[in-house]
Amino acid sequence: MDLREELPGDAESVRDVHLRAFGGHGRVVADLVDTLRGSVTPVDGLSLVAEHDDRVVGHVMFTRGLLDAPRRLVDVQVLSPLAVLPERQRTGVGAALVRHGLRTLAGRAVPVVFVEGDPAYYSRLGFLPGGDHGFRKPSLRIPDAAFQAMTLPAYEPWMTGTLVYAEPFWRHDAVGLRDPAAPENHVPRGAR
Repeated sequence: MDLREELPGDAESVRDVHLRAFGGHGRVVADLVDTLRGSVTPVDGLSLVAEHDDRVVGHVMFTRGLLDAPRRLVDVQVLSPLAVLPERQRTGVGAALVRHGLRTLAGRAVPVVFVEGDPAYYSRLGFLPGGDHGFRKPSLRIPDAAFQAMTLPAYEPWMTGTLVYAEPFWRHDAVGLRDPAAPENHVPRGAR
C-alpha cells in the first residue's frame, strides 16, 4: 500500500471512497470533501490517499480550524473526514493514513489536531478527550466522548479554548449529531 498526497486526478476516486464508506451519509461527506479540497494548500491542510494496486482505497483530510485561545487565535488542524473502502476496512489503512498525516503536520509545527469521531478508534491512535486539555467543542451536538484532540510538539500549555470549525463544515451541516426525533427532521410516511 502506498500513502501519498491527493492529486487532482484522484477526485472522483476519493469521492467514490466516501460514498461507499459512509453509506446513506456518503453524499454529505463527499460533498464536504469536494468543498474542503479548495482550502488545502502545500503549507496548510493535507489530503492523503492510500493506494493499493493503483486503486485509491482510503482517504483522509486535515483542514484548517481555529482555536479561540485567551492569548490569540491559534491555527490548528481538523481531521475530517477519514474513509476506507468497505472491503478494506479493519486492515490498517485508516490508521496508516492518520499516522502519516500526523507526522507530516508535526513537521509543519501544527500544535493541535482535533477530530470528531469514535473514541474507541481514535484513542488507539493517541487522541484524548478534548476537555482533558481545556478544549471546548464547537457545538453542543458533538458528544463529549467524540470530541478528541492530539497535541503535537508545537503545542504550548496556554493553548486552550474553543475550537472553531471552518465554514464548510457548517454549510454542509457536518458538525455533531442532529436529533432524529426533531420535527424538522421528520419525513412524513410515504414521502421517502
